[in-house]
Amino acid sequence: MNIVAIIPARGGSKGLKRKNVLPLNGKPLIAYSIEAALNLGDVSRVIVSTDDEEIAEIAKQWGAEVPFLRPEYLASDTATTIDVLKHTIHFLKENEDFETDHVLLLQPTSPLRTEQHAREALDLYLNAGCPVVSVSLADTHPFLMRVKKEDYLIPFMELPDHKATRRQDLPEVYELNGAIYLTDYHHLMIENAIYTDKVIPYVMDKRSSVDIDDEIDFKLAEVLLIDGAV
Repeated sequence: MNIVAIIPARGGSKGLKRKNVLPLNGKPLIAYSIEAALNLGDVSRVIVSTDDEEIAEIAKQWGAEVPFLRPEYLASDTATTIDVLKHTIHFLKENEDFETDHVLLLQPTSPLRTEQHAREALDLYLNAGCPVVSVSLADTHPFLMRVKKEDYLIPFMELPDHKATRRQDLPEVYELNGAIYLTDYHHLMIENAIYTDKVIPYVMDKRSSVDIDDEIDFKLAEVLLIDGAV
């Protein structure tokens, strides 16, 4: 059984330029995900998919494989993560005759996701027999959200029980935090999806779920790492 860890790292980023290689608490951002993957004994290979020479070089320095530079059509804003994963699997099969059974997707923008998180999610996946995605409790409950209609605010979603107006009375809801995705060959290559009807959540705390999109996120992650919070 081959489990391949894939870390997608495009060179162009609009929210925070060159974020994947920016130094965060002494090492480039992408290094955190590479280290987390390398420390998992079940993972056969750790591959960074990038279109950028600098990212490729740094990824290699930190122990990841970069067997190709991503083609231009997969380096645009419109390229999907599914396309990037499928391209990697195709490349390994066509160029190295390497069969990929399972994929661990680690986004480089989640530096507070640790080896322990990845280990627990992988164990959950191997025991469950279906895709696993990492989530955290949603900051804002959808039943408390409002939309504007004809100058007035109306509920985004109707409460199942109109008496439930306090957050603690509402059902827990989760949001994808982008840190960990685990899936198999069939879902990716046949279903063209990471998951379909059945997926199991791996719940992470809010602090570990920081996803770096802009400078504020980067500063927050820096503070948490310096404080030894994770």
